[in-house]
Amino acid sequence: MDNKKRFETVYKEDNSLIKGLKMVLVDKETGVNYLFVQSGYAGGLTPLVDADGKPVITR
Repeated sequence: MDNKKRFETVYKEDNSLIKGLKMVLVDKETGVNYLFVQSGYAGGLTPLVDADGKPVITR
């Protein structure tokens, strides 16, 4: 496997007061945007969708 990173962080918001983290990641192969949210020891990842329910894609 090569050393190229597949995901790129395009937005990051860190709130150290509540130990929360929000990031938007872009899959460089497909262009699909994902939202990652972490709070304490829990976290979740979901694709971002537009008003029509289609994935947000960055070209």
